[in-house]
This record gives sequence, C-alpha cells and structure tokens, in this order.
Amino acid sequence: MELIDIIIDFLPLFMFMSLAILLFTGYPVAFILGGLALLYGLIGFTLDMFTIIEFFNFLPRIWGQAAENLVLVAVPTFVFMGVMMERSGVANDMLYVCQVLLKRVPGGLAVAVAVMGTILAAMTGIIGASVTMMTALALPTMLKQGYKHELATGVICASGTLGILIPPSIMLIIMADLLSVSVGDVFLAALGPGLFLAVLYVGYIIVACSIDKKMAPPLPKDMLNVPRSEMPSLLLRSFFPPVCLIALIKGSILLGWATPSEAGAVGAFGATIIALANGRLKREMVTGVCHSAGLTVSFIFFIIVSATCFAYVFRSLGGDDIIEELILGAGLGSWGLLFLIMGIVFVLGFFLDWVEITLIILPVFAPMVATLEFGEHVATENRAMIYWFTILVAINLQTSFLTPPFGYALFYLKGIAPKSVDLMSIYRGIIPFVVLQLVALLLVIFVPSLALWLPGLD
Repeated sequence: MELIDIIIDFLPLFMFMSLAILLFTGYPVAFILGGLALLYGLIGFTLDMFTIIEFFNFLPRIWGQAAENLVLVAVPTFVFMGVMMERSGVANDMLYVCQVLLKRVPGGLAVAVAVMGTILAAMTGIIGASVTMMTALALPTMLKQGYKHELATGVICASGTLGILIPPSIMLIIMADLLSVSVGDVFLAALGPGLFLAVLYVGYIIVACSIDKKMAPPLPKDMLNVPRSEMPSLLLRSFFPPVCLIALIKGSILLGWATPSEAGAVGAFGATIIALANGRLKREMVTGVCHSAGLTVSFIFFIIVSATCFAYVFRSLGGDDIIEELILGAGLGSWGLLFLIMGIVFVLGFFLDWVEITLIILPVFAPMVATLEFGEHVATENRAMIYWFTILVAINLQTSFLTPPFGYALFYLKGIAPKSVDLMSIYRGIIPFVVLQLVALLLVIFVPSLALWLPGLD
C-alpha cells in the first residue's frame, strides 16, 4: 500500500524522468511525447488519477492549440519565405554584397557572416536553413582565406541561431501563443536584445581579429574589387529588395498594420516575386521549396500536438503542483527563483531542443514568475513581467543550439563541413559566443529596459 501511495504522489516526476531518459534513445521526440501521454494516462486511470473522459479532452485541446489556432497560421508562411530565400540564391547574393562592403574591416568575412546571419534571422527564423546555407556558402571561402577553424565555425553557428530570437521568430510566435500574449508585443520586446546580441558578435570578431591577426588574415587588395560605378546596381539588385521586404514585414507587425499571419503571407509572396525578378523561379525549385517547407511545418506541428497531450496528462496528474512545491520549498526569494529557472532552462538546453523546452517548461514556470515581486526593477502592470521573462527564456534557449552534446547548429555545420574541420574545433569555436549569449542574458536580467524600452511594454 505504501508503494502505491509513493507512485501516486510522484507519478508526474516518473513521467518527466521517463521523458528525459527516452530522449537519449534518438527516437522521434513527437512519438516519445505522445506515447508517454497515452502510457501515463492509462497508468493514472488504473490508479484513479485520470479518467476515460479526460482522454477525449485530447481532441479539443489539439484542435484549439494547433488546428484552430490563428496565431500559428504565421508559421508555414514564414517557413516558406525562408526556404524560398535560400533556394533562390537571394541569400547568396546578399552575402557577396556584405563581403564587398566589409572587406577592409578586420575579420571582414566573419563580420559579413554575422551581418548576413542577422538578416537571415529577420527573414526566416529557421535555424537549420540558416546554418547549413552559411556553412555551404561561407565556410569554404573562410578556410581558403586562412581563417582559423574555431573562428569560422563559431561565427557561422552563432549567427545562424539568431533567427530564434530576432523577429519574426517561429519560437516567439509559439511562446506568445502559449502565454496568451500579443505576438507583436513579444516581437517588440525581442527586437532590442536580438540586435544587441548581433552587435556583441560583430564587436567580438573585430576586437579578436585586431588583436590576433592569425585568426583572420587580411584579404589581398585585388580581391572583391568591385568598381564604384557598379556598386549602386549591385546594391539595388541584390541587397535592397530583401532588406525592404524585411522592413515591410517587421514594420507592418510592429506598427499594428498587419497581423503576423498577414505579414507572413506578404513575406512568402514577396520572396517569390524577388526570385521571379532574378530569373530563378523554376518549377523544380518551387516544388523543392514546397516540399522542404511542408516537412519543416509538419515536424513543428506534430511536436506541438504531442506536447499538448503530454502537458495535459502531466498537469492532470498534479505535475504543476509538485514542481511548484519543489521550487518554492527551496526557500529562495524572487531573484533566487529566477536564477534557478534560468539555470534549469540552460542545463536542459544541453539535451533538449527549443521546441520541447518551450512547450513543456514554459507553461509550468510562467505562472510562478508572474507572482514574483522585483520592486521597481520590473513593473507588474501591463504584463511587463511576462514579456521580460519570455525574452529571458528566448535568449537562454538560443544557447541550446550551441551547447554540446546535442547542439543542433553544431551538427548542421558538421554535416556539410569539410573533413578537415573536426568536432573539437567546432566545440572550441562556439565557447566565446555562448559566453556572449550569457552576457546578453545577464544584461537583460539586470537592465530590463533592453527588452521593455518600447512603448506599451514598460
């Protein structure tokens, strides 16, 4: 009898531990989440903790969370826009222009990669596409020019992950939906920290390459020597159209002229028009874009559906209450609790993808954070606390793409990098950029105005 009581009391923890163990098997995450939801729902039913009727609640929750959710309509359109930019060669043209403009800057090609990563982040929000594309386009050139492997791989991985933070980020859309807050306001809050992090990357590259010339040997004077008379046409053809499209998308959302779904549709249409204007809109390419975008969107929504079922069973079994008791029972104050949560999210980033962490962890911790008091540091009115916490989690989750052993950006790069680039060089290369991400996280913690400076958020 005592054993059954222990099982009943700690069943949600057993459920979470099962998830942590099964994630190491390499089995698709969506199947793990859905299977555990069914398994522990049945166990809960045998222990009178879960009813048959609650199984039927899966359908309305799935329908409301994914199928009928108008906010998530923006996800497919932004994914399509990003893939179209990649496959049509628009991103390649922009990288070339950035190289030409920054060739005299120390570590100019690395700076161009960082700038290009920022622009791609504003286009897509698809980490895999950004990292693989930058690896294919920039890494061979950087190695040929004598760049150290650590710098070359580090800047590609770090800049490629900016899409998770800079709007229109798919992660931010899902976060806003989970917390029932405005997507546009979350975009506003994330814009400042995202651009600030990009500036930190560029600053580090310039300073490091100025101190150690061997990290990035200067280019020969005759390389990338484009006549000044050709620069206006080059900028007009390859740089301004996608930048103007980005400005239109972001501006329409931030100014309230369009919803994220409407802006995403405009972005997808605009990317197609740019590809057509460049003479690259081929039938085979459009088919490939639709296929790749469809697979990406299916993957995201499948995980959302499975995570919805997992979270429902976890909460029904009392998981929220147990976690809240464990954390609050530690006797930590508001600041201690905040740093504990940030530490948990950072550690989980070593093992889990941002999708799993967001869908499983955020709904548990957000209600706790909303009740905390930080005095004049962060106002509790106008939902400033929620926006601040959301951006802190978003910055923290960016590290999940870079931290081994399961940093997805590292594997994206390694998959198509030359054999001369070993995994240890990649690991060493990302260390400075992970440190910069943590610096940005601490700055936003202690200076909330970096995220809340825009009207309506403070």
